[in-house]
Amino acid sequence: MRQVVLDTETTGLDFRLGDRVIEIGCVELLNRKLTGQRFHRYINPEREVEAGAMAVHGLSSEFLQDKPRFGEIVLEFLDFVQGAELIIHNAAFDVGFLDNELALQKKSPVAQACSGVVDTLKMARELHPGRRNSLDALCERYAIDNSDRTLHGALLDAELLAEVYLAMTRGQESLIMELEVAPVPGLQTKLAAERPPLRVLRASADELAEHERVLAEIGKESKGNCLWPA
Repeated sequence: MRQVVLDTETTGLDFRLGDRVIEIGCVELLNRKLTGQRFHRYINPEREVEAGAMAVHGLSSEFLQDKPRFGEIVLEFLDFVQGAELIIHNAAFDVGFLDNELALQKKSPVAQACSGVVDTLKMARELHPGRRNSLDALCERYAIDNSDRTLHGALLDAELLAEVYLAMTRGQESLIMELEVAPVPGLQTKLAAERPPLRVLRASADELAEHERVLAEIGKESKGNCLWPA
């Protein structure tokens, strides 16, 4: 199974107010293993980065000025995620921004290029209700080293999220392995041939009568609450 763990950074918090994507980071998982394949681009948003957002990720308008526009990298991006299941923390935020960027390029929503979207924030809230489930909190909970994360960065965050996702779903690995174990040809037939036929011993009339008597006593003692009525 091919999965792509994805994160974005943006100029602000709301694409409906004109905010844009300025960084995309993706790492590839194949059968629950990191392959080393990555997609990472900085993007010129053609607008100013809000001060509050820059305090989070450190990407200034000056730094992004000579970077490609989204329309210049859109086909590369779609090619990388094509057919994969996306793993995203707080998926509604990133998917909303990506769909807005794709719409500006007259492209279909990102879900149409992928096989599905897994929201690790929703997953974490189900696993750890009432607890902090930010990426930093999950790294601490699952003993994942995030000491290099002084600022948010799409590629670093995608790499950390991949480790968090694998840790949160570790039980699925053994299940998948069990499902993938190939049956031994002829084993079931051989066992069936070697096993003697089962003898069916039917109760005699006296045994049936004794059974009915015991059930009647149980019913009496339990005031009619016997689970096996006579």
